[in-house]
Amino acid sequence: MSFFDKLKTRLLRSSSRLEQGLEAIIDDGKAPEDAPKTPGTTADAAPPAPTPTQTPGVIGRLLGRSDEPKAPPRRALDDDMLESLEELLIATDMGVDTALRVTARLADTHFGKKLSTADVKRLLSDEITRIMEPVARPMPLYPRRPQVVLVVGVNGSGKTTTIGKLAARFRAAGKSVVIAAGDTFRAAAVEQLQVWGDRAGAPVLTAPEGADPASLAFDAMTRAEADGADLLLIDTAGRLQNRADLMAELTKIVRVIRRKDTDAPHNTLLVLDATTGQNALRQVETFRELADVSGLVMTKLDGTARGGVLVALADRFGLPIHAIGVGEQIDDLAPFDPREFADALTGRAN
Repeated sequence: MSFFDKLKTRLLRSSSRLEQGLEAIIDDGKAPEDAPKTPGTTADAAPPAPTPTQTPGVIGRLLGRSDEPKAPPRRALDDDMLESLEELLIATDMGVDTALRVTARLADTHFGKKLSTADVKRLLSDEITRIMEPVARPMPLYPRRPQVVLVVGVNGSGKTTTIGKLAARFRAAGKSVVIAAGDTFRAAAVEQLQVWGDRAGAPVLTAPEGADPASLAFDAMTRAEADGADLLLIDTAGRLQNRADLMAELTKIVRVIRRKDTDAPHNTLLVLDATTGQNALRQVETFRELADVSGLVMTKLDGTARGGVLVALADRFGLPIHAIGVGEQIDDLAPFDPREFADALTGRAN
């Protein structure tokens, strides 16, 4: 199964919610000619006698003729429909500001036009793609060796699995990778990272529980340099409940590794959990203060019915989205494709 097929399947909760909402919106305001007739009214009068082209009969069926398919219901795009669309997009965690911008664009180009559910899906997918195309960029690779990648995010966001998946992708591309288990305060995180390192074929450098993460990062750079590694991926702690400690820890890691390379880290990736919804926006704000975030990775899109938060992130911050994850397998991480994501989110791909 291709990654896009997985995305379509695993974003089904988001797309189903959006699709069902769109169908309800269209049905609530169908044009009079689309509405069912009420018995006893003049509109319920007997229809004219069918012509041979309307009712094929036995001969028609033998010749392969059939009734014309029923046209899908349509609704004129008016203020009430726009308000309903805004509410639906907000319910998918797209955020108020982004939802208003999306519907405003629809109003500018299609106000007063009769639209079917398929039409609205297409228009929404086009607009989401337009918002997200500028931020869909792979993580840049540089000739400097080792390229130091600092990975940040709250505990539970998927940092560890993302590092393992990134290592596997870089290894598959012919790059040599070293991993540093910098979350030294959680033994489980170190053990998990070692498992993922083994899967990816990348060595994982560790330190005793509670050791100084900055010292480990320095030793990891020394090892990566000695091995001639292309990339060094450094895991970090994510204890946002004490921002002062985390700020001091990240600052110290950066200060120490810059003794070896004044430009390090060359990338700072923020890993976000899609199931946290609008809280992901607050995490971006916080980590941009704590670290010079250069790009985003969104995980667990298969576990949420509100995948629209990724659109809100792109619209609000404009940070590059390097990759998205939709599962626990080592290949369940792929470069972000805005059109595929938009089609999957709106159910247009179903």
